Amino acid sequence: MGRAHHYKRSKEAPELDITTFLNLMVVLIPFLLVTAVFSRITIQELDLPEAAAGGAAPDKPKVIIEVVVRDKALEIIEGNKVVKTLAKREDTYDLAALSRFLLDLKGKYPDKEDATILIEPDIAYEDLIHVMDAVKLAEVQTEGSAEVQKLTLFPSLSIGDAP
Repeated sequence: MGRAHHYKRSKEAPELDITTFLNLMVVLIPFLLVTAVFSRITIQELDLPEAAAGGAAPDKPKVIIEVVVRDKALEIIEGNKVVKTLAKREDTYDLAALSRFLLDLKGKYPDKEDATILIEPDIAYEDLIHVMDAVKLAEVQTEGSAEVQKLTLFPSLSIGDAP
């Protein structure tokens, strides 16, 4: 009988010791926070292309500037005609030449704020973002100094599919 009574006492649940687990968490949480990659999210503002207005006609004809991103080149369209084609060099677009040409167009139409970017299928997202940045801003270095000035070109962008 003494054995049966002794057997019941050993069946009691032992206390749960979680100090080892807590020590692991104390080390693991700071390590994960230090090694975490914090990403910055940037939002590109886009506008829908304007529909033809049914109201009164504007005083001067509206000029449409489009940049077509093709697999092999960039095309700049002014109105209904292609005015410049910039071929791709070593798998990269010539964004500096694009900005220079758009800077000339901005000089021709100083009040123009909008442009349309038309994209062929299978164009890399990064390439699209770089083209958008080049259409929005131009970096101009002033002569005689190392200072780079950023000029706003066409900040109001619309995007669509290339024809």
